[in-house]
Amino acid sequence: MPYKEVKVEKLYYSIGEVATMFKVNTSLIRFWEKEFEIIKPKKNKKGNRLFTKKDIDNFHIIFHLVKERGMTLKGAKQKMKENKEDTEHNFEIVKSLENIKDLLIEVRENL
Repeated sequence: MPYKEVKVEKLYYSIGEVATMFKVNTSLIRFWEKEFEIIKPKKNKKGNRLFTKKDIDNFHIIFHLVKERGMTLKGAKQKMKENKEDTEHNFEIVKSLENIKDLLIEVRENL
């Protein structure tokens, strides 16, 4: 059986790493942190923000609502408060469909 390298996920991500993931400025990350209650990064002794995987998932949902669907911050906040589970479920469906699309494109290119 061939050796499979296990993907190691970090426990905490710096604000720069999060900004790079979403291709945005760190100021936008700090702004969203203030605007949305669901993002609560830990801070180390120096005061640097340390984001967990859950924070990253919440950023994905916020990014999807604001940047991809074009909602206002007020609308995104309201949607997150009213039915967070439904919003998360819809985001997961969109994410899995995008993964399937990428896989099909890769298969087509390899044919």
